[in-house]
Amino acid sequence: MELKPIISQYQSAFLKQYGSRLLAGQLQAFHALHRCRTPDSGELYVQCTHCDEAHWRPMSCGHRSCPKCQNYEASRWLERQQAKLLPVEYFMVTFTLPYQLRALAKQHQKVIYSLFFACVSSTLKDFGLNPDKLGVEMGMTAVLHTHNRKLDYHPHIHLVVPGGGVNKRKKQWKKFKGKYLFNEFSLAKVFRARFLDAIVQNGFLIPHKTPREWVANCKHVGKGLPALKYLSRYLYRGVISEKNIVANHNGLITFKYIESKNGTTLFRTLTGEDFLNLIFQHVLPKGFRRVRDYGFLHPNAKKILTLVQLVLNVIIKTIVQLPRPVFKCPKCQSPMAIITFRRPNKPS
Repeated sequence: MELKPIISQYQSAFLKQYGSRLLAGQLQAFHALHRCRTPDSGELYVQCTHCDEAHWRPMSCGHRSCPKCQNYEASRWLERQQAKLLPVEYFMVTFTLPYQLRALAKQHQKVIYSLFFACVSSTLKDFGLNPDKLGVEMGMTAVLHTHNRKLDYHPHIHLVVPGGGVNKRKKQWKKFKGKYLFNEFSLAKVFRARFLDAIVQNGFLIPHKTPREWVANCKHVGKGLPALKYLSRYLYRGVISEKNIVANHNGLITFKYIESKNGTTLFRTLTGEDFLNLIFQHVLPKGFRRVRDYGFLHPNAKKILTLVQLVLNVIIKTIVQLPRPVFKCPKCQSPMAIITFRRPNKPS
């Protein structure tokens, strides 16, 4: 079941109930997904390379919140991660904001999310630099998610961490031994102190009843490419996959999700307008990067990463960039060439 017809069906009810609360970026995403693959998103004039078939084709919206427009970008992201691959154990570290801070995060998204990234990355960096541990500069890729499996607002950051790091003073690579990274309780304690200090420094008040114990999780996810592919499928995804929307009946939308504790499939049913609100509350502010690299995985550290890969005898296969999907001729199935385009209609 596709999201776009649901948006069209419940547009009026959704905007009437939630329109005044939507942020500018959320409203922009709503209209982009509503126009996706219609003339309102622009059109391409395509001509068959084999026969005489030619016609106008509506363009996709290209918005990062659109489930139909993210498949290609997700594949491209995996390609970029494969170019950084190391033959080491990989870990996924997760930091979660407690319930009491979620209203503040929702109200001041750019500031709070930026502080979230800064405190999470600095916490892990300092644990890696600790001489009692390894005393190395680690590399990590951080991904912000704002939803749990039920699609409720639940901001957390996952970090993909290769099990090793660079000792710059000794100019050597050191790897973690075994399948254990850091103590979760210690990570959570340090992160809590840094994040609360950061929000106070930025002029915010610490919410009442903020818990003394926060949650951090370290999970060993395997070694090499299989681990990376698993993480990529899990991390670089939209809010909901259209295959999980299972029913639209009598004004109610039902979607399925997997319960994380026991792996069972559960269902959640809401009115159409409430379902759309559940989806669009997770649209990030315009221009905000939800995926960030640190340490020797940072784009500015390509030289260090290349040296590490040489030391570890990594053979990076030449990655052939996935071609963008092509239009196929409805008559003979041959590829169709793009001749010209028509600009999108201005929204009324």
